[in-house]
Amino acid sequence: QLQASGGGLVQAGGSLRLSCVASGRAFSSNGMGWFRQAPGKEREFVAAISWAIRWTGGTTYYADSVKGRFAVSRDNAKNTLYLQMNSLKPEDTAVYYCAAPWRKMPRDLNEYDYWGQGTQVTVSS
Repeated sequence: QLQASGGGLVQAGGSLRLSCVASGRAFSSNGMGWFRQAPGKEREFVAAISWAIRWTGGTTYYADSVKGRFAVSRDNAKNTLYLQMNSLKPEDTAVYYCAAPWRKMPRDLNEYDYWGQGTQVTVSS
């Protein structure tokens, strides 16, 4: 029910935009989030956005490591979640996953029931 895309290889300082198309219960009236997992590391929170009636609204949350560089947004009309990633660093290299829904704790991966398949982001130095 979640399909992520947009990953790729980019040089340090570059940008990528990830997309996550959701269907059914994974998207409807729910907060959504992005996580990432680097080789040998645990999956970690990246960003999340709450549900909002306005098609582009929602409260946003970010990990300290990406704050000011990444921006999460959603388009309810398209059932799509986005992650705009700017000023990318080699340490951003990971598989990025979209997930839904969260209810109270957007940074807690245990809150989420549905996960996308992941999209690889590689940042070269």
